[in-house]
Amino acid sequence: MAMIEIEGITKRFGGVTAVDNLSLAVDAGEFLTLLGPSGCGKTTVLRMIAGLEVPDAGEIRIAGKTVFSAQRGLFVSPGKRGIGLVFQSYALWPHMSVRQNVAFGLEIRKVDPEEMKREVAEALAYMHLEGMEDRYPQQMSGGQQQRVALARMLVARPGVFLMDEPLSNLDAKLRIEMRAEIKRLHREAHATTVYVTHDQTEALTLSSRVAVMERGRLMQVAPPREIYRRPASLFVADFIGSPTINLIPGKIVRKSEGVFFDGEALSLPAPALAAHIGAEVTAAIRPEEIQIETGENEDAVSGEAYAVLPAGSETIVQIRREGRIFNVRVIGETSFDVGENLCMRFLPEAVSYFHRNGGDRIDTGRE
Repeated sequence: MAMIEIEGITKRFGGVTAVDNLSLAVDAGEFLTLLGPSGCGKTTVLRMIAGLEVPDAGEIRIAGKTVFSAQRGLFVSPGKRGIGLVFQSYALWPHMSVRQNVAFGLEIRKVDPEEMKREVAEALAYMHLEGMEDRYPQQMSGGQQQRVALARMLVARPGVFLMDEPLSNLDAKLRIEMRAEIKRLHREAHATTVYVTHDQTEALTLSSRVAVMERGRLMQVAPPREIYRRPASLFVADFIGSPTINLIPGKIVRKSEGVFFDGEALSLPAPALAAHIGAEVTAAIRPEEIQIETGENEDAVSGEAYAVLPAGSETIVQIRREGRIFNVRVIGETSFDVGENLCMRFLPEAVSYFHRNGGDRIDTGRE
């Protein structure tokens, strides 16, 4: 059952279309992340679900109730939509203590003081904020302030959590800790969650599904593994993954030995693309799907180590071949030196192909 249903919403700011005829359904209990580069419209979508922006067209339903309809002239205010919001800036009242910030929504609803005290204490304990009840936001770290914002949302018991870049102001270590807290919160609260980020690691680690956006449009909506392994377009393939995927332009040709991808600095067997002879395509290969060998091999192609970038648990090796740089991920440390001759082995079944005209994926049957 869909908890959030969006049908054909459009939002314009002057002459700029921020969201273009977008439709999307979020299932009850799902964790859906809106992912994309800055300016793609993801925050605008979240704000329209929340009621903080009014669409120019379309309809939005939450828990089966229509909260916006351009055709019917219907708009339900944010406070009546049954949602909880967490922002990038935390949005805490600086003149209120932690306890007062968390209790604010309950006071507005005139909850019984004893019940309020109990619920606030439970929320603070859940977010590991015991002993900080009387502190003020400016006396807390960024991570602690974000926990307060989450506790404030949690105590209101909304059916829908909306989070807009909630971890972007935190350092790397705190981001990892807070990711774990958000995932735990979602799992235990069973709340439908829509999360906005430009950080693909957050999207891939937290989400049930990821919705990748570009220029106000949905490019692909799928589970994280599918987004990574079977990107629907060149944009998604290039946007997802760090280091970036290797993209090689070329053409599908027939040779005496069979059907091949004939590309810049690379030729690969491509029997699954026999129906696309003559097509101009782009081959896409993830860095971890290239194997490095130090000896000559007829099934491998040679190149020169251009850069060696150790990162603890892995090493990124950039290899230059015929003027093109290939990114290769190697697990662990390596002893490769810049300028060293290396051979790369490409597994044909690990390569994705996309039409150069339009960028759509070509189905090769790869899982």
